[in-house]
Amino acid sequence: MPFDFKKEFKEFYLPKSKPEIITVPRANYIAVRGKGDPNEEGGSYQQAVGVLYAVAYTLKMSYKTDYKIEGFFEYVVPPLEGFWWQDGIDGVNYSDKSSFNWISVIRLPDFITEKDFKWAVETATKKKKLDCSSAEFLTVDEGLCVQIMHIGSYDDEPASVMLMDDYIKELGYENDINQVRLHHEIYLSDPRKTESEKWKTVIRHPIKKV
Repeated sequence: MPFDFKKEFKEFYLPKSKPEIITVPRANYIAVRGKGDPNEEGGSYQQAVGVLYAVAYTLKMSYKTDYKIEGFFEYVVPPLEGFWWQDGIDGVNYSDKSSFNWISVIRLPDFITEKDFKWAVETATKKKKLDCSSAEFLTVDEGLCVQIMHIGSYDDEPASVMLMDDYIKELGYENDINQVRLHHEIYLSDPRKTESEKWKTVIRHPIKKV
């Protein structure tokens, strides 16, 4: 059976629908940065997602090519994730999606090196005839966070965020969102195939002791 991040690391991908505090270890990602409304048809966000999956699947299927990755084992491509922020706004203003800055990411297995990543970007660009040069190898060390499983539309996330805020306040923590530590979402549902009221999204915020 291929290694599945969601099953092997349930504490990071399958939290409960109530807040919990966790420490997230350092991880490597394929990342594409951008700005603007993620719902824009054919916009920069959707293009970025295309690049991410092109590189991700090139790495996943590398064992069928002449390029061999040291320590490789078969795995399921992890879910799409995103780090989000808006200039001059504390938190997230969901009514103004055009002002979103984002880093769209897919997690990489630890055995993938920057050399392997560069090979995948070049190979995906050639084979899929898609410019993947916007992809970067990104390392994120999230550390201490609060997270929750949000069920429903993305526009309804403020209710779940409020639950997290109340929870950490009771325990003597506060949000530590800044230019480095960002609002983080992990998308476990395909919006094209699932009704919005059933979408599952992990919402994660960095925190610190008051």
